[in-house]
Amino acid sequence: MKEMSKTAVFPGSFDPFTLGHESIVLRALGLFDKIIIGIGSNNNKSSFFTAEQRLEMIQNLFAGNDKVEVQYYEELTIKFCRRVGAQFMLRGLRTSSDFEYEKSIAQVNQVMLPEVESVFMLTLPEHASINSTVVRDVLRYGGDVSKFLPANIKIEKYIK
Repeated sequence: MKEMSKTAVFPGSFDPFTLGHESIVLRALGLFDKIIIGIGSNNNKSSFFTAEQRLEMIQNLFAGNDKVEVQYYEELTIKFCRRVGAQFMLRGLRTSSDFEYEKSIAQVNQVMLPEVESVFMLTLPEHASINSTVVRDVLRYGGDVSKFLPANIKIEKYIK
């Protein structure tokens, strides 16, 4: 009997995709057969980069890794998981407040789609202070964000 492949969705706005995000994906590769980085539309956030730019940045970062796929979606994350056949939702945790927030979402998702299990990974200590909101603020005021982003993401290409 063929074993079912383990697919995880790693959802987020990824505006931009940070070292912490990259670390979660790279560390999770050993747990899953496929990771779909799902760039979700979040109406509560004003984006710095367009969806197309974020998609391109992340695709370029993981080019050549056939276990990682990047997609944009405009629906409930749990519906996206169902549509792509994912059995897992991967989430990174930096702080205890992240845990409380993610726990409540995971519990609602469990009721809505019990066949998708939430998997939480702790951010490495050196990435715990990095978050996209702060990186966006530094970018807005012309600061250097190279220490917070994967080396392969050439942010200059996307800033006018």
